[in-house]
Amino acid sequence: MDSNQSAVAPKPLLSVTDGIFLTIGMVIGVGIFKLPSMIAGNTGSTAEFLGVWLLGGAVSLCGALVYAELASRHPHTGGEYTFLARGLGSGAAFLFAWSRMTVIQTGAIVAVAFAFGDYASEILRLGDRSPAIWAALGVIALTALNLAGTVQSKTTQKATQIALVAVLLLLALGALAAGGAKPAAAPAASAGSFGLAMIFVLFTFGGWNEAAYLSGEVRDAPRNMLKILVVGILAVTAIYLLVNIAYVSALGLGGMRESKAVAADLVRVLAGGKGVVLLSLVVCVSALTTMNAAVFTGARTTWAFGRDFATFARLGAWRDSGSTPANALLLQCAVMLVLIVAGAFTPDGFSAMVAYTAPVFWTFFLLTGATLFVFRRRGGEEPAVKVPLHPVVTLAFLAMCVYMLYSSIDYIRNPVFGPKFGLMVLAGLLVMLAGIPLYFLVRRK
Repeated sequence: MDSNQSAVAPKPLLSVTDGIFLTIGMVIGVGIFKLPSMIAGNTGSTAEFLGVWLLGGAVSLCGALVYAELASRHPHTGGEYTFLARGLGSGAAFLFAWSRMTVIQTGAIVAVAFAFGDYASEILRLGDRSPAIWAALGVIALTALNLAGTVQSKTTQKATQIALVAVLLLLALGALAAGGAKPAAAPAASAGSFGLAMIFVLFTFGGWNEAAYLSGEVRDAPRNMLKILVVGILAVTAIYLLVNIAYVSALGLGGMRESKAVAADLVRVLAGGKGVVLLSLVVCVSALTTMNAAVFTGARTTWAFGRDFATFARLGAWRDSGSTPANALLLQCAVMLVLIVAGAFTPDGFSAMVAYTAPVFWTFFLLTGATLFVFRRRGGEEPAVKVPLHPVVTLAFLAMCVYMLYSSIDYIRNPVFGPKFGLMVLAGLLVMLAGIPLYFLVRRK
């Protein structure tokens, strides 16, 4: 690698406002359009339904506080990769970077890309494999946008996020105003699982941890990362509560349980059948917003990975023009296209990618949170931000990680999804484990 090129480093181009918008964009995605009916089916009352959303926000806030201290201790574009490298060693960091590059980040982006493809196909169908084609087009377009540079990417993120939040708020306010327009049937209380409801809620809140990858490009990161994470999570929680209150107001909890597409049913209450096209546009904007933020942060781990291991040195090149990790972005795009092809041959690409990524994702979430205890034990310089009520808050976050890891592996035994997607769960775990012999090979070289 050229010495001048290796000297090029990320620039602090992001303000607190930029970071908050990116965080909100990483969290608010297709989950709010797909999962509320499943959550309603696993809760017994409106109070419990809204309560699990509040609890999801609280758990996410605990995690955000842990990550705020980690980012304050080690403000670096590598995010979780850096925390694991300095806390648990290069082996854990290598395995994480490998897994993120091949399973976690790429699989999560592809899951959203398939949801984007499903709704884009409602507007314009591109043949039998239309969702996969739209997914591939979205991935390629957003990679090209990020190759153009950090400033262009963050500006697009702001614009799409403002549009998405505005549409969600308009839909919510419209539903509240028309709350009595369509009385909903109220079947017997659900006999579902509160724990299963929390799995869906936490999936919908997923993505806030991606803000850790901004810390190397945020101005005065040690102090500002706390503001970005806390304000971002609180804003998302407020939006989710308002939208779900609107769902209940327009459809009733019973109507939500019976709904196969709760957001589409909400739009039908407000605007009739033609409103479904509007919903498709909203979901497409949401999906693209989430994908753009994830493409932005995902390549930064791969960049940090390339700087630490000579075998992958080309991935550690940072292009000064546009201030972007160009080679890492290109590799990330290639992996995503392979996953899109694989997902195209499953019953549902979105569900397949969730099954593929979840166990690996929660494994490293747990390990990353545990590094805080390592750093605290080592002592050293006091960080600008510390987790309040440590270790209670930190242990609550780790307990959630253990529960989610168990639940994601238990996916295999699910009578509905297990037979269809059990192989995807195993595939994700096997790809992760393949990183172990690869690490020893790379270290020997």
